[in-house]
Amino acid sequence: MTQIEVTFLGTTAGIPTAHRNHASLYLRYQSENEFCYLFDCGEGTQRQIFASGLNFMRINEIFISHWHADHFAGLLGLMETMNLEKRTKPLTIFGPEADHFVDTLLDLGYASKKYDVIAKPVPFEGSEITKLLETDEFMICSIPAKHGIPAVAYAFIEKDRIKIDKGKAKQIGLPEKGPIFKKIKEHGSVVFQGHKIDINDIALVEKGKRFVYSGDTMPCKNLVTISQGADLLVHDSTFFMEDVFDKQYRHTTFEDVLKLIEEAHVKEAVLTHISRRYQNVEKLKEKIKDYPNVKVAKDFMKIEIK
Repeated sequence: MTQIEVTFLGTTAGIPTAHRNHASLYLRYQSENEFCYLFDCGEGTQRQIFASGLNFMRINEIFISHWHADHFAGLLGLMETMNLEKRTKPLTIFGPEADHFVDTLLDLGYASKKYDVIAKPVPFEGSEITKLLETDEFMICSIPAKHGIPAVAYAFIEKDRIKIDKGKAKQIGLPEKGPIFKKIKEHGSVVFQGHKIDINDIALVEKGKRFVYSGDTMPCKNLVTISQGADLLVHDSTFFMEDVFDKQYRHTTFEDVLKLIEEAHVKEAVLTHISRRYQNVEKLKEKIKDYPNVKVAKDFMKIEIK
């Protein structure tokens, strides 16, 4: 069985509070191997990683949603600490216009890096989903968001897992092993000795899990597209009440997120990037009490998708 573990390292909006750090989220994927990714890296992120007991040196890819300081200002310190800890593995940073901003960060100060930092620009216009990274088990994709500056949302998408039932395969005359099974996994069916064999005849398909991180965004169709059927959606909810919503800041309200959840058939959603005007967590919980599949993020919250 595989597992996605999401740890919230920072859940505030533009200005931190005593209880909420700037935006960052650590995703750990566990199968036969372990993969660790960081989504956004606001100021103070490395201290949050230390406090949470997570391993910052296992992070090989960082995904920045946009280049407002509360989403990237922690990169400089994190990269310096990796250097002091004698990192040698490359670090790849994805984000809209990443080449420009990463180069600027690397030019700050006199310290040289003992490892390569690779910038990977991410498309931030249009409505296409872009595949950024792929393994045999999953892929990480992006889609443009709507925030007034170049911004994207990200999705971690586990591939469907196909388990061959050897007993069923034997009953219909298939060999115990061989390339035929790879072919049927890739194409969904195969012709064997003149008969078409469908994957459902000999296998169980375990649907892959999907995690989506919005970054900062106004409501937009692209978020509905990438969030379809998501097991977990972590979405900007800077404003909880329409009467305080100011469109010039280009964020999302609680009511907007509810509409997205319904339209995209999201199983569970966590609201994050909470404005500092909402200091009373109990009032926020009261606001969402009628929505059992919705939670309000807090720093160091962990959610597992199994």
